[in-house]
Amino acid sequence: MSNKKVAVIGAGPSGITAAKNAMERGLGDNLVVFEKSDQVGGNWVYREDNNHSSVYDTTHIISSKYYSEYEDFAFPAGTPDYPHHTHLKKYFQDYAKHFGVEEKIRFNTEVLNISKNADESWTIKSKDKDGEKTEIFDVLMVANGHHWNPRMPEVKGEFTGELIHSHVFKNNKPFAGKRVLVIGGGNSGADVAVECCRVAKKTSISMRRGHWFLPKFMFGWPGDVIYEKSQSVPAWLRQKMLRFSVQLIAGKHERFGLQTPTYDILEGHPTLNSELIYFLGHGEITPKVGIERFDGKTVHFSDGTKDDFDVIICATGYKITFPFFDKSFINWEDSNYVPLWRKMFHAEHKSLYFIGLFQPLGCIWPLADYQAMLACLDINGQYKRPKDMEAAIAHERANPHFNFIETPRHSTEVDYAEFRKDLFRELAKAGEKPRERPKDAAIYNKDAWSKAA
Repeated sequence: MSNKKVAVIGAGPSGITAAKNAMERGLGDNLVVFEKSDQVGGNWVYREDNNHSSVYDTTHIISSKYYSEYEDFAFPAGTPDYPHHTHLKKYFQDYAKHFGVEEKIRFNTEVLNISKNADESWTIKSKDKDGEKTEIFDVLMVANGHHWNPRMPEVKGEFTGELIHSHVFKNNKPFAGKRVLVIGGGNSGADVAVECCRVAKKTSISMRRGHWFLPKFMFGWPGDVIYEKSQSVPAWLRQKMLRFSVQLIAGKHERFGLQTPTYDILEGHPTLNSELIYFLGHGEITPKVGIERFDGKTVHFSDGTKDDFDVIICATGYKITFPFFDKSFINWEDSNYVPLWRKMFHAEHKSLYFIGLFQPLGCIWPLADYQAMLACLDINGQYKRPKDMEAAIAHERANPHFNFIETPRHSTEVDYAEFRKDLFRELAKAGEKPRERPKDAAIYNKDAWSKAA
């Protein structure tokens, strides 16, 4: 065991796998996981309290269980292809118990401030029921997540109805009988519009640009399973095949009044939702273009049309923020690109690691597990990071997995399969092999796949 003191910020999906890897790699003796809430799970712990960033009551994951589970801890038998948030909360809490992580977590402990010392150590000031405490750690793993600080749109004028962010949306009950406008074409925007249209007097969804909407199931399988099977195909052909498949199944989005995307299907973050097109086709949701200005309860759109609404729900994403860092130290709130090698190593701070700070075309958690493994190898001196880290980061930015559009929303975008390969290459340099994926699920059985196909 190492005598290094390791701090992990957050006991969500990325934080618990960071702690698990630290314990497996001999860094568990002086390990502390700081968690602001009272339990494991991060955003996947549903609460009615708007001060807690969480899912809404009907949330299911948008990546399938087959590519969302940690690769050394399978979902239990009988878990549906797209688990509900209650399944996920139990899964994360079972994981923390199974690997002994829970005993390392300080619950109900808020990290107030973190500052770096001259010797590469970190001073952490925290607060719990007994008051404030200041401690020094040798290593800092930041895993506080990036889906908790709402980003509100900037629109001219004033809206005098109810204006909220999807962050505080818990269920559709408060919107029954109301005129609702949802802003945003991402996964949250599509989900919220679908939920509201079931009870609202009318529901519209406003998007500044065209988006790609992918069905959750394609040819009888979850979409990410189909995509994974195409990984041996060149990226340009993979995009063409996926675009053809989506349009074959759902048709062109323009048919339903949506705008034409100006980027290819994998160059932005696709929206996985099988119901939005359905409700657009049934007239239950009305598509709108971007917003020009507010005037009382009237919303003026950029195409010259206008309409009245009682409620506007802004599903406009989140800022990447670290409330415990001074903004002069790290501030990527409005960045189009987060400058980290393999989305985790900082060029200037060798004892600082970011775990799970990326947005894949797929799921974060199993890849965060590999990031954490790589971080621990680096801490123990078994991995040699690039000598010129700034050059390595610049090269990574110049050679993305796809030509992602540059917006704050895509500042940490990666392709799931390609990023997995990137991490494997780094692990191989330290003599490590990737974990074997669980074999109990039919999806990993080649014979079952062949018969189904």
